[in-house]
Amino acid sequence: MRASVLSDWLAQRLDRGNGQPVYRQLHRLLQQAILTRELPAGSKVPSSRLLANELGIARNTVTQVYEQLALEGYVTSATGRGTFVADTSPDEIVGSPDVQATPMRSTALEQLQQALPPVRSKALLPAQPVARALSQRGSRLIAGAGVSKRQWGAFMPGVPDVTRFPARVWSRLHNKYWRRLRPDLLTYAPGGGLSLLRHALADYLRTSRSVRCTPEQIVITTGIHQSVDLAVRLLTDPGDVIWTEDPCYWGVRSVMHVSGLKSRPIAVDDEGIAPSPDDLAHPPKLMLVTPSHQYPLGMVMSLARRRMLLEYARQHHCWIIEDDYDSEFRYGNRPLASLQGLDTAGQVIYVGSFGKTLFPGLRIGYLVAPEALAESFATASAELYREGQLLQQAMLAEFISEGHFTSHIRKMRTLYGQRRSALLDAAAQRYGDALPAVGGDAGLHLVMQLPEGTDDRAVAAAALERNIVVRPLSGYYAQASRAQSGLLIGYACVPDEEIAPAFDTLAQAIDATLPLFA
Repeated sequence: MRASVLSDWLAQRLDRGNGQPVYRQLHRLLQQAILTRELPAGSKVPSSRLLANELGIARNTVTQVYEQLALEGYVTSATGRGTFVADTSPDEIVGSPDVQATPMRSTALEQLQQALPPVRSKALLPAQPVARALSQRGSRLIAGAGVSKRQWGAFMPGVPDVTRFPARVWSRLHNKYWRRLRPDLLTYAPGGGLSLLRHALADYLRTSRSVRCTPEQIVITTGIHQSVDLAVRLLTDPGDVIWTEDPCYWGVRSVMHVSGLKSRPIAVDDEGIAPSPDDLAHPPKLMLVTPSHQYPLGMVMSLARRRMLLEYARQHHCWIIEDDYDSEFRYGNRPLASLQGLDTAGQVIYVGSFGKTLFPGLRIGYLVAPEALAESFATASAELYREGQLLQQAMLAEFISEGHFTSHIRKMRTLYGQRRSALLDAAAQRYGDALPAVGGDAGLHLVMQLPEGTDDRAVAAAALERNIVVRPLSGYYAQASRAQSGLLIGYACVPDEEIAPAFDTLAQAIDATLPLFA
């Protein structure tokens, strides 16, 4: 491309009215011309004075663009000779035999070029499709992803009413810590997290959840996912067998899959996870359970089943991860004691989060490690994740110690109980006993059972078309033969007055999909 042709090419593409600086446009256009070989390697570009005159822009602008392109390796400058397009061909890197070494090329690079096989053409290879670029475990992760693009509104399961969060109290604590700013709160977190929060949390867990722990056993994380990931990394190796409830939360199942573990889905019954004799004959390295409120079906693990699991784990040297994700919200009864509180052999790793009790965006969770492993867990957390958020941890510690946390939970338990009742009433008025609701005695959602054989994914899709978010129950099962049809319906983030109208809209989707109600 001659100088005059280049000037015309650039002039046609510069848009002085789009608000983007001419410098950035010119830099991008010259990059494009070099990469697409409109400007071939070795060609001389116009002088900064000539190009500036041709384009009607300041010479300093062109000079700055040339200097930036030189820094990035697109052009080279020789005193007295001008500016030339550099050879950016991949062939120069991979050692095509028709590329001549220059005096500036290092001996190490020459050796690398000689060692690598030649390429057949200087033409740029087509980009590899993204789907093919993923690893096998990456492909499995994306294929089984359950994350929703919507995270708010009727009837999104598992989302609390963040509008009721005591923002004024939180703002006071926020301002207090920023006024008395301590440099140590703005750096990386120490292993395990802020000591102040670990002490406050240990006191709370001992009194409210019967968790037996010291502050040193607590590791602050970003939530359930990271807590489970940390435990899996420290306690298992690729190929180890892990038991998961079937159905179970898709998020932790994804953590297992990308960790290279062999998941053995275990059916649940009215007493929680229910391993068969064949299951018991193949002890896992680790089992993941939700004893206080099975997710997503909602049953509570019986005391007999808890004791059986603990004894089985003791005999076979298994680890148990207890996910206590929303046990604070029980309606009509006190929250149940933890499985960890019954553990006398140090085999239970207890994990929890503030995502549902406060707000999901807080991204603070916790793990209670067995005493013998507490230091290892704290060290591994700092080594792998390099956590921070110490300022928020300090605010949360004071929020707990001043009593605001327990007060907020009491208020929200009452509010969510009212919304749960409103949803149950709306469902009963519409369908009576035809579509029973289960699992609503605790947590932030209930499950509406659909007739056997119903395509609950189609019902959920029909609801989404009407701007209602529900999750199909069948998607939580690892074994399709066990899958039940139903809908997870969250009520916590739906204002009281919107529950009945929103359920009417959901019912339209159900009626349109199920012949029984058409």
